[in-house]
Amino acid sequence: MSKIIISCAPRISPYVHNEVLELGYKSRVINQLGIEIEGSLQDAMRLNLHLRAASKVLMEIKSFRAANADELYATLVEIAWERIIPQRGYIRIEGFVRNDTIRDTRYANVKVKDAIVDRIQKIKGERPNSGPESNRTVIFLHWKGDQATIYVNTSGEPISKHGYRKFPHKAPMQESLAAAALLASKWDCHSHFINPMCGSGTLAIEAALLACNISPGLFRENYGFMHLRYFNELEWKKLYKEAQRKVKKELDFKIIATDISPKAIDAARKNAANAGVDHLIEFSICDFKETFIPKSQPGVVFFNPEYGERLGDENKLAPVYTEMGDFFKQKCQGYWGYIFSGNLELLKNVGLKTKRRIEFHNARIDARLLEYELYGGSKKHH
Repeated sequence: MSKIIISCAPRISPYVHNEVLELGYKSRVINQLGIEIEGSLQDAMRLNLHLRAASKVLMEIKSFRAANADELYATLVEIAWERIIPQRGYIRIEGFVRNDTIRDTRYANVKVKDAIVDRIQKIKGERPNSGPESNRTVIFLHWKGDQATIYVNTSGEPISKHGYRKFPHKAPMQESLAAAALLASKWDCHSHFINPMCGSGTLAIEAALLACNISPGLFRENYGFMHLRYFNELEWKKLYKEAQRKVKKELDFKIIATDISPKAIDAARKNAANAGVDHLIEFSICDFKETFIPKSQPGVVFFNPEYGERLGDENKLAPVYTEMGDFFKQKCQGYWGYIFSGNLELLKNVGLKTKRRIEFHNARIDARLLEYELYGGSKKHH
């Protein structure tokens, strides 16, 4: 058993933590960027397959003290890399380095690469190639002060991208962030999910994947763990087939996604088709105010509007935020309303009392997911 660190974007760790617990692991939140568990490579494969809100799954090889680059090299060259990396393989080195003797992380990464290839060359008589590609064996160095830990990045390329989105529209929400926002909401995966202003469809698609129990890893053909000497392909196929068996084919409620832009709806349809859920989402081109809201089985209405990142955009967008509030009041009684935005000033125009204000980041933008309880009739009856 090894230490496994599951990394994620800032403010997402509580939702990743819940996902990890649901998969049956004991875990602890180590900070706002990660979760820690104990596990095997099989566990790392399972996590890569099923996690929706995470970024990567790191498996510890060794933790040690290193005051400088020479000490780092001296310890790393003693590790049996020939049992981990194929001698004709390819490695990428990634790192987080805060050490007073190192001015450039790239220098530390080169020392890691040298230790690995020197060791394999000495034992096997040939050495793996190295470079910037993330699609083979990826090694990660975390070095803070004199404490260093070396990991295998079992994900390789980040799992925050779920692999179905080939047609982005404008500035789409990262798939892992969309999943985390859904997991933070009160949506129960058994009632209607309405997504006006759907853009390239990420929220609606993630909702369909969640409701149908479709693991995001089913879209991926390549992971870092597949390029380790001790990768067991039969174990992976077993995990993959087990995930396929749990997929639901139909839903007994509606997922509705609308946008005023025909280009956005075209992109959203194509992305949904790539994800195999286009038959589960009702797409239509319309102003958000014309979005159909079913009266039975009220669930969630979820907006991810523009934030107005350029000067002058805010004035244009203020009435849109006011109209979202009016739309909630007039058409969405009995639902939970959500608005995800990176513009805290514009959110003041919604004009409704929030039930919760949940903190997120979108890229580097400080964002909020605002929750509104949209009562049917007068409040005193509830």
